[in-house]
Amino acid sequence: MPDATPARATAREAIALLTGAAGFTEHRPSPSPLPPDGPLGWAGYDAARERASARTGEEESVVYGTGVVGDRACVLLSFEFGFLGGSLGRQTGDRLAAAYELALTRRLPLLALVATGGSRMQEGMVALTQLQRVAAASVRLRAAGLPQIAVVRDPTTGGGWATVGAGADVVLALPGAQVGFAGSRVRPPGADPYAYSAEGQFAAGQVDAVVPADELTATVTDWLRALGPHEELPAAPVPGALSAGGGEPGAGSGTGSGAGMEAGAGTGAGAATGSAAGTPSAAGAESVADRDPAAPLPETGREAVARARDPRRPRAEAYLADYFAVRLPLHGDRSGSTDPGLLCGFGLRADGQPVAYVAQCGTPTRPAGYRAAARTIRLADRLGIPVLTLVDTPGAANDAEAERAGAGAAIADTFAAIAAARIPVTTLVIGEGGSGGALALAAPGNTHVTVDSYFSVIAPELAAAILKRPPSETGATADQLRLRPQDLVDLGFARSIVG
Repeated sequence: MPDATPARATAREAIALLTGAAGFTEHRPSPSPLPPDGPLGWAGYDAARERASARTGEEESVVYGTGVVGDRACVLLSFEFGFLGGSLGRQTGDRLAAAYELALTRRLPLLALVATGGSRMQEGMVALTQLQRVAAASVRLRAAGLPQIAVVRDPTTGGGWATVGAGADVVLALPGAQVGFAGSRVRPPGADPYAYSAEGQFAAGQVDAVVPADELTATVTDWLRALGPHEELPAAPVPGALSAGGGEPGAGSGTGSGAGMEAGAGTGAGAATGSAAGTPSAAGAESVADRDPAAPLPETGREAVARARDPRRPRAEAYLADYFAVRLPLHGDRSGSTDPGLLCGFGLRADGQPVAYVAQCGTPTRPAGYRAAARTIRLADRLGIPVLTLVDTPGAANDAEAERAGAGAAIADTFAAIAAARIPVTTLVIGEGGSGGALALAAPGNTHVTVDSYFSVIAPELAAAILKRPPSETGATADQLRLRPQDLVDLGFARSIVG
């Protein structure tokens, strides 16, 4: 690494940090000279450009070409902040458009190393409209199923952030970088500087990860491996069953064997009768921790709910850790919010197969979680990468804040994302399947369930209350709802029982 603070590295130093000995082949667009002092005839503009060139050794604020990061070929473009603040003028737009076109022609991912103050005022509207050129080029790359990754350096502001940066599929940031649409000189007096930092943008769900410079090459390499482009990929395997400890699988560690009870295997059509009185709580039910990994199926609806609610059963984090060799989280809904109770991103399995994942963690899913899920599913669909969803929620968050944040619209969008997906989606219900808030993440025709799960149109307690039944009849209500794993197979909702 050259002797420069990573966040303030030059364009070529930033490229060298990632490509190393693999090298970089620079490309240049066809010459397209500007008129004297630029399109506006701005007095002194040519002289300013000459000084910037002498200081940096560059002809413009962007360098682009092809290179190899780790073991993955890609198109790289890198901003030179020392050249007029990394600003975008017409010739910058020429280079950006050419970089996107190069990625499109060679079917390579685009990696943007961004450090810019925005549009170049000395070129006025001609400079501003370069943002439209970049947006159009990005759309063409998206339509071709090619990934775009941005690494935002210090500073990344203005139109460069709003196009090349925030418009990428995955946004990584260097620690301490200034990141935001408003640059430091155009913000309201007293504005909180944290909101304009890499860390603040991460907290707001606008950045996927803040990555130290010494970890950047490995992280970008993993992302390039995960996002492709790939040839046609198979469906995500069904995860194997986990023991109560969450660390030891049942049938097939990390193999996704999912061997279990197939639909139509005679699992029992009728709900059990005479269930114990009371609510479906863990009290009085056999503990997950006391059972063998190859656990028997629950005899009653009450027992099924108790098992799903047992805090000792395996959760999403354990399933994801067992399923993937490498995990690359996507963070936030890109609308200013996050939901820590929903994990999503891409991962690489032990055999190298990429799979996108969306996993509920047993809490009520918030609107930000559904928006992040829809974002992940649509990105995977565009890139041809299969999706695994893990369902585990008592339901969608139903507080006033969730309603104000657009719970209904966010859930509807998640249903639509799965319905429109052309890639295979595999679902495993690992705990609670609470009504529509859980169903929004379930794959029609390819949903599987564990022995410690249930799925219901409504929670048994709420159903009993609506029916004006006493609490003592909640267990019987759970039976009537036919929510046990074996019921879900018999009803045609689930394909198999894992475990």
